[in-house]
Amino acid sequence: MLKRILITGANGQLGSELKRIASNYFHCTFVDLEEMDLSDEQSIHRFFEGKEFDFIVNCAAYTAVDRAEEESALAYRVNSDAVKSLATICLEKNIRLIHISTDYVFDGNDNQPIPENVAPNPLSVYGKSKLAGEAHVTSILKDAYIIRTAWVYSSFGKNFVKTILRLAKERDSLGVVYDQIGSPTYAKDLAVVIIKIIQSIESGRIDEPGTYHFTNEGAISWYDLAYFIIQHANLPCRINPITTEEYKTLAVRPAFSVLDKRKLKNTFGIEIPHWHASLVACLNELEP
Repeated sequence: MLKRILITGANGQLGSELKRIASNYFHCTFVDLEEMDLSDEQSIHRFFEGKEFDFIVNCAAYTAVDRAEEESALAYRVNSDAVKSLATICLEKNIRLIHISTDYVFDGNDNQPIPENVAPNPLSVYGKSKLAGEAHVTSILKDAYIIRTAWVYSSFGKNFVKTILRLAKERDSLGVVYDQIGSPTYAKDLAVVIIKIIQSIESGRIDEPGTYHFTNEGAISWYDLAYFIIQHANLPCRINPITTEEYKTLAVRPAFSVLDKRKLKNTFGIEIPHWHASLVACLNELEP
């Protein structure tokens, strides 16, 4: 019997990638704001009336990092309170939860890849609200999976890759931050990993709940990433390196957010593609 999977945030980048492939393996229900408003606790509980699921993959989040500094109450309702409600429902209905979190739970002050057991220290409302959501998951559920990721892009939605492509066609030059380092994540690759984890749990092969990190392999600055994008797309726009200090934002971002992925690779035997190969695949889809 196919496992029944509820995927929240269906219209986001990860949700859209799961929509493309997950139904080949499971019986999937996809919901977004219209079907279940995560800022409204009653809406969440109403949705589950009369419904049964084996897994919830919570891809939904308030991800407007800078706007969260001014809309902290809404960010916490979606990233923390709603997660508590979902975790409670999972406990009551015996549903397994896979919850997606972020590198923003760390301050990024070290220059070493960050393993899962490093103490979080978020610098922004977004990061703090996501960490609060993680805390609800771990306190309510003993069998949940938390997957932290970073620098997500895809052919869907709004993201750095699509923004650079658009702006590079409109302008002669762009200033891009060079002193923030991370690992880009192709949402399609993360979707594949989520499916593999569910299949592993379902088959009884490996089931080790806990917190895991996933991004593509390798590390790069935003500046170098932008430079690669415009070179691949053969655009004449000039990319100029600027500092974080020069590029003012409301939210403070981690300077070094390369995540250590050894736990995920060793536990599930997963091979992770390098960011270069995955980005080329995405760019070819966007700019055939």
